[in-house]
Amino acid sequence: MQHDATRTPTSLAIFCKVVDNFGDIGICWRLARQLRQEQGIAVTLWVDDLASFRRIWPAVAVDAAVQDVDGVQVVHWRDQEGAFVPADVADVVIEFFGVDIPPGYIAAMAQCEPRPVWINYEGLSAEAWVEGCHMLPSMHPRLKLTKHFFFPGFTPNTGGLLRERDQLPARDRFQADPAARAGFLGRLGVTPDEMAATTVSLFCYPDAPLADLFGAWRDGAGPVSCLVPQGVAGEKVGAFLGADPVPGAAATRGRLTVRVIPFLSQDDYDRLLWSCDVNFVRGEDSWVRAQWAGRPFIWHIYPQDQNLHHVKLRAFLQKYAANLDGLIDFSLRWNGVEGESRADWTALWTTLQAGLPAITERNVEWQTQMLANGDLVRNLLDFARSLR
Repeated sequence: MQHDATRTPTSLAIFCKVVDNFGDIGICWRLARQLRQEQGIAVTLWVDDLASFRRIWPAVAVDAAVQDVDGVQVVHWRDQEGAFVPADVADVVIEFFGVDIPPGYIAAMAQCEPRPVWINYEGLSAEAWVEGCHMLPSMHPRLKLTKHFFFPGFTPNTGGLLRERDQLPARDRFQADPAARAGFLGRLGVTPDEMAATTVSLFCYPDAPLADLFGAWRDGAGPVSCLVPQGVAGEKVGAFLGADPVPGAAATRGRLTVRVIPFLSQDDYDRLLWSCDVNFVRGEDSWVRAQWAGRPFIWHIYPQDQNLHHVKLRAFLQKYAANLDGLIDFSLRWNGVEGESRADWTALWTTLQAGLPAITERNVEWQTQMLANGDLVRNLLDFARSLR
């Protein structure tokens, strides 16, 4: 698609309602920052949950109706009320995961000349049907407006993956500098002995079979250091610790040390992924960041009714891990696909560990494939230009 500067949007609005605690706002904030910082577009981010937003970006004020955060205008989206005029409407309007934009804003969109580009930014999936739905139009039933679906994805026929321009160079510099890793982990309270162990970051949903995995690590052949951000699987982590899972809390049982660290900003969370030997991630945002981190990872997928998330999980594993049986088996059990109550977690972990070099090698191939698809923000803007 040819770049045409005269058709490039100068303003963009993103409407985000936080459902998955941090995943939704994490994606929207990365998208907003990249559009503003790399493309110079004026971005307004409408968010209903500023408290969750602040946990991943401490500069956010939870009591502000409107604020500037790193050059992005952030609006606290309190309700569906409000009257708007065409001047309030951005050149590109993005509804994240099909949220309902305030009716008054949509009415103002219909009054604009030319009409804004209206995009429904959908969830990331490796399922085959995504390619057929990417960029499809949907006419408004009453107004002269057309919405288009935009799917991130893993093939050239999708929108690609979110990735900042300097992300991979920054990762490579960090991972080539042992002192940078030691300094970062040291600031989180991690001891030198813990850094020397197999270091694991843990970000999962509460239903993860954590007690069984902790037991396998505790009784395993080699030391494991597990770093858990505050608030993640708090009940199960607290049961292992025998104490409140607050930052700084740590306990060693057998070969396993579990340490609670502060909930990190997005930039520091990237450094955590870069620092660990294995990363357990959840939802969508941390899942994508783990793919760019270049370390082996286990994905805990957001649960859906009727286990529809298992279909999505299998579709990804088929693309990413086709010849990595240990990773597939562990991932399926971790997500309850095969019934984790029957799982031998010691055997699953031992097999996964033995396969870590092959998984790391696969990561290199995977990133090359993903880079060939282009970065999502450029693909999104090229699509928006084509509609203007």
